[in-house]
Amino acid sequence: MHRSLIIVLLITLTALMGCSSSKGAFSSYDKKAKASYYADKFNGKKTASGERFSNSKMTAAHRKLPFGTKVKVTNIDNGKWVIVVINDRGPFSGGFDIDLSKKAFNKIAGKNRRGDMYVSIEVAK
Repeated sequence: MHRSLIIVLLITLTALMGCSSSKGAFSSYDKKAKASYYADKFNGKKTASGERFSNSKMTAAHRKLPFGTKVKVTNIDNGKWVIVVINDRGPFSGGFDIDLSKKAFNKIAGKNRRGDMYVSIEVAK
């Protein structure tokens, strides 16, 4: 009886762990995108969505994704990732695909921090 209870508990825990996984919560959007970050001069300015920009928030700008979209951005070089919310349009220069807030950029940047990096972009389902 005691052994049966342990087996049932283990099966239940295994099933629950599978349900809580974030696997499948995002779908691929762009496998190799060029990312940059906002300059400090944009702090406090209105974004295209009407929100005030802050480099201390986890936000990003994208030319096509709808405002409010949650996006998982992964640094291709080191595998570090963040989840940001699209709240602005851009970038419009330099062949960049996404502009991250400085906070988001720094969380995934490598040791040799530059002003840009290649990332993959996944959109929340």
